Amino acid sequence: MTNSAIIAIAAAIAIAISTLGPAIGQGMTAKAAMESIARQPDAAKDIRSTLIISMALMEALTIYGLLIAFMLVSKI
Repeated sequence: MTNSAIIAIAAAIAIAISTLGPAIGQGMTAKAAMESIARQPDAAKDIRSTLIISMALMEALTIYGLLIAFMLVSKI
């Protein structure tokens, strides 16, 4: 296997892992937020704003993985 093939596989793995973790986390966070809003509708505004902030931070992890993949691909 050549070096460029190994780098391409590493980039694919970086994207896969950096997408999988936050995707599971976002699903669990959204589920918990919806359950919380269903139990206490008066706190929906506070829960929603916290949900949006936490989703943005989780999405940043995916973007970091994409950045690492781009850095790896640029070495090919």
